[in-house]
Amino acid sequence: MITHAVIFAPIGQASRSDQIVQRLTNAIVTGLLEPHEQLPNESDLAKMMGVSHITIREALNTLRANELIHTVRGRNGGSFVCETVPESGKNLHPFRSISTDYLADLGEMHSAIISHSARLASRRMTQADLNRLLEFTEVLAKAETPEQRTQADMRCLLAIAACSQSARLANQELQLQAEWASLVAALYRSRDIHREVIALYAVLTEALASHSEQAAVQAASQLIDTFTEYLLEKKMNYHSE
Repeated sequence: MITHAVIFAPIGQASRSDQIVQRLTNAIVTGLLEPHEQLPNESDLAKMMGVSHITIREALNTLRANELIHTVRGRNGGSFVCETVPESGKNLHPFRSISTDYLADLGEMHSAIISHSARLASRRMTQADLNRLLEFTEVLAKAETPEQRTQADMRCLLAIAACSQSARLANQELQLQAEWASLVAALYRSRDIHREVIALYAVLTEALASHSEQAAVQAASQLIDTFTEYLLEKKMNYHSE
């Protein structure tokens, strides 16, 4: 699944173990990784995330200590997401630790990536590309759970970045989604937000279909800016929920 490809995407250079812990913690406490879900084994995780086995083991030990995962030994064993997040784990929720300034900056960065991707896609995408994006938006429209909606949305955004035919933009979008996906999953619990996003994607795909560069940029910017506004609102109301 595309969401899992984002969660387990390669890690950067600094504080690798801490980055893995933060990324997987965000995915667990926001529901992207579901209760009882089995994580890839240590060897596969090391390859997927581009780190050593020692780094993966250290990160998994921290997640176990935080009671976010548990390990079962034996033939059908492995590391699994715990059924419930303990009170201490709730304190690790990204809306508790992340600042409004950071959220605003993340949204601006994402808006820049998707807006420019839409600009290039309006010039370069083929009918096959458009049909594929329309299929993805249809999946998003029919998705019923926050995880399914998030997964479908990430696929749509990656498709737009890919249609820019810029490998650098597509790679930046993939890296950014490691943070973005766990945050918007909380928004997709709202049916109203889900419906609003579907309408915004309809405007964007129409602009791309007509190869209208200005309209595509405006629609892409409005899509990400809408998410950012809701994320900031969610952050400000987090402690009162």
